[in-house]
Amino acid sequence: MRVILSIGGASGSIYGIRLFEELIKSDVEVHLIVSKGAKKILEFETGYNYEDLKKKASFCYDNDDLFAPPASGSFQLDAMVIIPCSMKTLSAIANGYVDTLTSRAASCCLKEGRKLVLVIRETPLDLPGIKNMLLAKQSGAVILPAMPGFYHKPKKIRELVDFIMGKIFDQLGLKHNLFKRWG
Repeated sequence: MRVILSIGGASGSIYGIRLFEELIKSDVEVHLIVSKGAKKILEFETGYNYEDLKKKASFCYDNDDLFAPPASGSFQLDAMVIIPCSMKTLSAIANGYVDTLTSRAASCCLKEGRKLVLVIRETPLDLPGIKNMLLAKQSGAVILPAMPGFYHKPKKIRELVDFIMGKIFDQLGLKHNLFKRWG
């Protein structure tokens, strides 16, 4: 499986890092894009360094490089996940404003009928954000807010994060044991 993983500049970079780790563990070919804002935020929030992530990715692209392979609909991949997805990136995708590699690759996923998962990490939501989620959903994106469940009785932050990872793996069709399912 080939997946574009875009780590955006919203708070919650631990979600992007955990997904990156789990995808690599599952032998997924990861094509990594990290926004400029995310490079700073991930280090501030987690202590992780962008250069370390870059070394582990199958491929890594600059978010300003609109000539990179994922900028074309002919680039073969199975899915794209933007995690965390900022309201700015959501708006760009929902409204067809392809000013970054992330928004262009997302647009290519939608036009080619490929899986696009947007992990929104914002609360509370304003009306423009809700409308943009609706537009993105109507265009074919999966809106997967970072809202962990509690029926698996988490005791640690990592268990809350892994609940979201499991939901993403479900969307990608990947088997996992990241959380205990209901029932």
